[in-house]
Amino acid sequence: MKKIIIATKNKGKAKDFEALFGPLGYDVLTLHDVAEEMDVEETGTTFEENALLKATALADHLQTIVIADDSGLEIDALDGRPGIYSARYAGEDKSDEANIDKVLEELKDVKELERSARFVCAIAVASPTKEPFTVRGTCEGMIATARKGNNGFGYDPIFYVPSEKKMMAELSAEEKGAISHRGNAIKQLASNLTDLLQDA
Repeated sequence: MKKIIIATKNKGKAKDFEALFGPLGYDVLTLHDVAEEMDVEETGTTFEENALLKATALADHLQTIVIADDSGLEIDALDGRPGIYSARYAGEDKSDEANIDKVLEELKDVKELERSARFVCAIAVASPTKEPFTVRGTCEGMIATARKGNNGFGYDPIFYVPSEKKMMAELSAEEKGAISHRGNAIKQLASNLTDLLQDA
């Protein structure tokens, strides 16, 4: 069986890719499965650059197809922040609660209609034999004034999804997958699969 490595230790993330590649006869593995502790420094200035850095470094090292993603939250009233710094916005210890507190504080004087934002996910695909490429998925929404919902992680409790009339953290995993930035990026990836898997 051909293998594809997902550059993550997050099993939930890997499941999304298994649904796409499994039916095509690919075994989807994570960094846990290949016991890789490679720490690639994310020095890019965009989600795409950081995803490419991870994917190309690992594909070169493992000599197989590697998929990596980088994602985060862009808030228009904050000039696109936290952006690529979403996970560490309030400090290096990566605290979801502290990150949310910082965003709510920075937006405290911003009117409801001016709190537009989007989740962004860039997926990079690298292979030892092909040019790497990226796809991008987004999910548009608004930043609420208080937390609501217990599902999801990160900024989900303050991200209101107008199409669902709910916070991201109030959606089930299936509902979130259907409209999320990662779900949309994976749909983009699916439409590029023929090229990717030819001669792979």
